[in-house]
Amino acid sequence: MASKTDISGEKQFQFANARAQWAFVQKYWPLYVLSIPGLLYFALFKYIPLFGSSIAFQNYNIFKGVSGSPWVGMAHFKRLFTYPEFLIILKNTLLIGMYDLIFAFPVPIILALLLNEIRFNGYKRLVQTVIYMPHFLSWVIVGGIIIGLLSPTTGIVNQVMGWFHIESIYFMGESSYIRSILIGSGIWKDSGWGTIIYLAAIAGINPDLYEAAEIDGAGRFRQVMSITLPSILPTITILLLLQIGHFMDFGFERVYLFLNPLNSENGEILDTYVYRSGLIDRQYSFTTAIGLFKSFVGLALIMIGNTLSKKTSGESLY
Repeated sequence: MASKTDISGEKQFQFANARAQWAFVQKYWPLYVLSIPGLLYFALFKYIPLFGSSIAFQNYNIFKGVSGSPWVGMAHFKRLFTYPEFLIILKNTLLIGMYDLIFAFPVPIILALLLNEIRFNGYKRLVQTVIYMPHFLSWVIVGGIIIGLLSPTTGIVNQVMGWFHIESIYFMGESSYIRSILIGSGIWKDSGWGTIIYLAAIAGINPDLYEAAEIDGAGRFRQVMSITLPSILPTITILLLLQIGHFMDFGFERVYLFLNPLNSENGEILDTYVYRSGLIDRQYSFTTAIGLFKSFVGLALIMIGNTLSKKTSGESLY
């Protein structure tokens, strides 16, 4: 048995024959046993339900079931791109996903770099606790807090604006503000929690690199730009690829709690549309087609992003 190390630093084993491979499995059998629950989870809840996606090609009837419903081919997919409301909702989903990627993704990285520069451990732990706490609040609570803060009558935001003689704004009643509210609330809730992975990556950097930089006269900012950021770049790349894969999955709860008839023009996304059309209006086949479309787009994006990342930086998911 021989091993080699790939560009990511992971060992890849090559076996001389099947007996050597079986001996390797016997040696590390506890690891394979530990993987069984995870494999069962994905099989039961991820792969087996894929067979139900066939209703996207049927006029599904809940009484006839999957086997008895008539097949209609690509009719529901053709309807997607000829339905004006769907195109508007698709644009909202793409714009909100893009804004989240541009504005929300870098925030945990910046916070992790700033936290790493705090030298007083007691204060550092206090700051970490404060910025982690919103993550443990449900979106129902976060939605209530944000709506309360932005209330045109009792909200603190409009009260502060009133001190400067600025007319109060009904933020939740104007569609031009809904995207900023969705992105901003997500940053407040999850950016602190997102710093955990980056802080762990920073903790793994060899301290000798910083000592050598200090001897060469590099300041703290120069050390961050020349040592810290390049060292955590593989972690940033992997998380960015995962984020791209979920580009179309902004989150149902996160949006639904803020939606109302006044701001739905710019705020409704595919997840909320699937809920409204699929569960409320019972258009099961049509909304399943939307789900397949989302999955296809996510798969295409992650494959393109992974290929570009592998060619440019050498880092990739697979």
